[in-house]
Amino acid sequence: MELDDRKLKILQAIIRNYMETGEPVGSRTISKYSDLNLSSATIRNEMSDLEEMGYILQPHTSAGRIPSDKGYRLYVDHMMEEKEKEVRELKELMIDRTDKMEQVLKQVVKVLATNTNYATMVSAPAYQRNKLKFIQLSKVTSTQILTVIMTEGNLVRNKIITVTEELDQETVLKLNILLNSVLNGLTIEEINLAMIKSLKEQAGIHSELVADVIDAVAEMIHSEEEVEIYTSGTTNIFRYPELSDNGKASELISTFEEKRQLTDLVNQTLANSENRGIQVYIGQESPVQAMKDCSVVTATYELGQGLQGTIGIIGPKRMDYENVVDTLKTLMEQLDELYNKKQE
Repeated sequence: MELDDRKLKILQAIIRNYMETGEPVGSRTISKYSDLNLSSATIRNEMSDLEEMGYILQPHTSAGRIPSDKGYRLYVDHMMEEKEKEVRELKELMIDRTDKMEQVLKQVVKVLATNTNYATMVSAPAYQRNKLKFIQLSKVTSTQILTVIMTEGNLVRNKIITVTEELDQETVLKLNILLNSVLNGLTIEEINLAMIKSLKEQAGIHSELVADVIDAVAEMIHSEEEVEIYTSGTTNIFRYPELSDNGKASELISTFEEKRQLTDLVNQTLANSENRGIQVYIGQESPVQAMKDCSVVTATYELGQGLQGTIGIIGPKRMDYENVVDTLKTLMEQLDELYNKKQE
């Protein structure tokens, strides 16, 4: 007997419903799925075939069906194939867009420095409040589990987690289903302590592995490695006597070269949800220690679907604020227009 598309859709519906409710699933429940458009009688026949093929079980007479291990395996394999295809398509799209955007941003930061005579920076767009797309655990050795985490924006991270006792394939499969059914579609902020506690309780003796996976998710989403920053006009600092002192200038230039503190500036700007758009830091207000004698004007640009970046202009406290703010507003509009044209 062959598992055709209709049987596959019914099996997927049974598994999704069972994962949500924990209760055996009947034909009447499945018939309510609008995209199937099948009668209860047709669904019952298909469910009988699925049971005969070993994909679902009937725990009690006259009760609904629940997925078998074989059914779970097919569901997970199919889901992973779909996700991998989605990853490939997203990657091709994002690589093309990223290459073009990188060229645009490098040009933007140079023009900005030339037009303002200040030091400038721009961060490449990154996804904020990333949502989990899927998690996949796979055995590498008897004591090592490969964790593959994918979030929105085509960010994929792999991490090897060491386990204290060997896990069989069945346990790995069930942990995959548990993690994905609970965490998919959530941001790291939405994964609260109660949810983690519940996951660990359901994982039983494997609660430590679940905790390690959640730590890996948090580490990935909050990783600073994803922040690409382009700078220009650093030597413009020497135009202003109050900044050209050997010690101050050297510290500022080091900040632009190392970029770690610039990353902190970008993260703080993007995290400041109360004041989206233009932000002005004067002297001691600056979140970057090396810029306490400067004024820093930043702008958050948005390219849709949570894709955001930061533009920054760094100069003396006597900078031409009106010109800087007008320039940033114009630039944000141009980036938005450019991005929307790429989308069409």
